Amino acid sequence: MATNLDIDNTLIESAKKIGGHKTKKAVIVEALEEYIQRRQQKRILNYFGKIDFDPDYDYKKQRNVQ
Repeated sequence: MATNLDIDNTLIESAKKIGGHKTKKAVIVEALEEYIQRRQQKRILNYFGKIDFDPDYDYKKQRNVQ
């Protein structure tokens, strides 16, 4: 899908140089992937302290179950 965006060329060029990218598209794709990954990581943080830990759980035992 073709999309036209008016993005500051200085930002794009800096990102190309820092990221070692050859194209503007590569810069945008990586930026979007990182954005999504960071947002997903933030959502995971909401679960800390809300999931009960079972002290009797034996993860090694689960490895041998077939």
